[in-house]
Amino acid sequence: MHTVALLALDQVIPFDLSTPIEVFARTRLPDGRPGYRVRVCAERPEIDAGAFRISVPWGLDGLRGADTIIVPGTAEPLAPLPPAVRDALREAAADGTRIASICSGTFPLAATGLLDGLRATTHWIAAEALAAAYPEVEVDADVLYVDNGQILTSAGAAAGLDLCLHMIRRDYGSAVAADAARLSVMPLEREGGQAQFIVHTHAPTPQGSSFEPLLGWLQDNLSRDLTLPDIAAHAGVSTRTLMRRFREQTGTTPLQWLHRARIRRAQHLLETTGHPVERIAAQVGFGSPTSFRDRFRRTTGVSPQAYRRSFS
Repeated sequence: MHTVALLALDQVIPFDLSTPIEVFARTRLPDGRPGYRVRVCAERPEIDAGAFRISVPWGLDGLRGADTIIVPGTAEPLAPLPPAVRDALREAAADGTRIASICSGTFPLAATGLLDGLRATTHWIAAEALAAAYPEVEVDADVLYVDNGQILTSAGAAAGLDLCLHMIRRDYGSAVAADAARLSVMPLEREGGQAQFIVHTHAPTPQGSSFEPLLGWLQDNLSRDLTLPDIAAHAGVSTRTLMRRFREQTGTTPLQWLHRARIRRAQHLLETTGHPVERIAAQVGFGSPTSFRDRFRRTTGVSPQAYRRSFS
């Protein structure tokens, strides 16, 4: 079983710590088995979490042998990193352990030197401080998360959920990740490169100002050759209004969202069926297998055939 170790530092942000605990602990494989073993580790048995204290069952030795280590954010990101913690993270990286950070957890990860020369992100409000403190890190404040392979970083709050779901998809495929997303009441469509800034002109609700009904309609009609005017007509707004409100509420355009949803559906079909690529291209609304293959490779980095070999 894949072991995920959470590294709790002093002044840990409780939300950042609890998010991966809940997401990974609830993940189930198709046969019902748990996908992950989760343990919380710290340098000391008790950690200050601001409003309360946390009793931690594992010491730093709990990081050894973990498949993934996650460093949650802290309320004091520029606090000196204890040498024992620094050494434990460096040792884990040398052993090939996947290491990820959530929100301001990028700061202690950067303090180990493991991010030097790499692209990384953090909460947008802390991005300038990260760049100033660690000039060897290429800071990108405009994305939800960055996957460098072994080392991953995410922005704040919900972006930690995005990163966790991304790692589940890497480990077990999109079907398992989709189940985990549903349990978290979280969309799986948000890509790492999506902007952090998501503005809602009104509180998101199932009806009215929210585009949730429209997104559901798009999801149900992925096989149709939908144009921007088609989508605007269904939403009952002009194309200009659709573009503005859609970007405000989802961080992307209607057609970009549609393309990503189609690729997600294609990934599921590649994993769970033996349908030829040409049939899947038609099922998810691409006009030709060639355009489907091109879009699939640009989105996932691999061909449909290579994806099927890896995840079916």
